[in-house]
Amino acid sequence: MRTLMAVAAGAVGGAVFLAPGSQAVLARLGELAPWAFGPAATSAAAPKTRPPVSVRAVPVIEKVVTDRVEALGTLRANESAALTAPVTDMVSAIYFEDGQRVEKGDVLLEIVTAEEKALRGEAAATAAEARNQYERTKELASRKVAPDTLLDQRRAEMETAEARLKAIEARLSDRIIRAPFSGVMGLRTISVGAMLEPSRTFARIEDDSAMKLDFSVPSTFLTSLKPGLAIVAHSSSFADKEFQGTVTSIDNTVDDVTRTIRVRALIPNADRQLKPGLLMSIDLLKDPRRALVVPEAAVVPAGGQSFVFVADETAGKVDRRPVETGVRKSGEVEIKTGLKPGELVVTDGGMKLGPGAAVKLLPSGAEPPAVGSETSAASGSRS
Repeated sequence: MRTLMAVAAGAVGGAVFLAPGSQAVLARLGELAPWAFGPAATSAAAPKTRPPVSVRAVPVIEKVVTDRVEALGTLRANESAALTAPVTDMVSAIYFEDGQRVEKGDVLLEIVTAEEKALRGEAAATAAEARNQYERTKELASRKVAPDTLLDQRRAEMETAEARLKAIEARLSDRIIRAPFSGVMGLRTISVGAMLEPSRTFARIEDDSAMKLDFSVPSTFLTSLKPGLAIVAHSSSFADKEFQGTVTSIDNTVDDVTRTIRVRALIPNADRQLKPGLLMSIDLLKDPRRALVVPEAAVVPAGGQSFVFVADETAGKVDRRPVETGVRKSGEVEIKTGLKPGELVVTDGGMKLGPGAAVKLLPSGAEPPAVGSETSAASGSRS
């Protein structure tokens, strides 16, 4: 036994010089190692196995994504008109209130019409008499009682009287101002009894059922601009509300100073919230396409590249895979290359992973343990 102890001491202290037949002694020493050095030495020599890391993973999905071009624009009414009168005379009646909604053809304002109405009555009577004379002469001419020259004269008189009646009715119509289209009236700037002239605007009417949004984009995007592209507009007046619209037309000229081109979009305004003149920030959604998308939390940047951890649920391991990313929106990232639809990518717990790490997938809704909790649990089990 003293010989074995000496050999053991020599082995612990450093190099061992093997004499003939010493192999048997060393074999015996190996059998007695737990007795000689205690269980701690055997435990330290055994390899440590890290417990699986608890992570959450989601499948790679495919959806429509678009590139975004940001711009600023100003809202305009779908139709807008400054209302005035074609004649100069006194206002006799106003039939609208400030901010009132009117329909196309509604009477808005009337200028003094007494003289025109009297003239219209006279012209109508003259036209009716001329027609009666023509009808009687026509009957006589058919029986060869009246000459054809008289019939021609009566026809000319009838047509002249009817033309004079139409002229007076047109003059009367100029004195009754009607809504050119359906919309909302602005603030009126005239009162009954005031003199209205063609150069004076008495109110504005705006068709706010839809709003035109004009904005400029760099001419570098000219090839991708076309009617039908979707836009999303925001305004500080409406917090986080989004207004969806569609590009309707593109200008035919690029500005030679700013190198931008004007684009017009139409935004439905059924609830009448939007007003002309409002400043809007715009996201023009160009180049719509189907692409793979993952949560932004799944992408790990490292060394100028982007990686994701792809989980193999059967093997219980992850693969660290490089990917090429595209556009980012609302916490999602477009993946151009590196993934396939349906693959599981780690979204929570990825900071504790390395290539080939063992993982335990948590069910949906479960919270992953805090960083270091697996290590603490493992240490506690060995103490």
